[in-house]
Amino acid sequence: MAQRHPSALKRHRQSEKRAARNRSIRTHFRRVIRDLRETIASKDASQAETKLRTVMTTLDKAVTKGVIHRNSAARHISRLSQQIAALRVS
Repeated sequence: MAQRHPSALKRHRQSEKRAARNRSIRTHFRRVIRDLRETIASKDASQAETKLRTVMTTLDKAVTKGVIHRNSAARHISRLSQQIAALRVS
């Protein structure tokens, strides 16, 4: 718990709010990625492409909110795109 100084109490409240928001966003994009990976495992290319768009927007929003780094999001998108491209070939 923060000290009794008013500004310290306020900063503590703010950090708790931000941590909860970040946790929610992180949980959401992890769930969306897991759902896409399950679709890729079932070898449904058209469904996977649709879900990839959702993953891309979700990760972009997480980057905008500062939850993850933009290069990390780009790496996720790139690797998932490669897996979907491999599905189309086979």
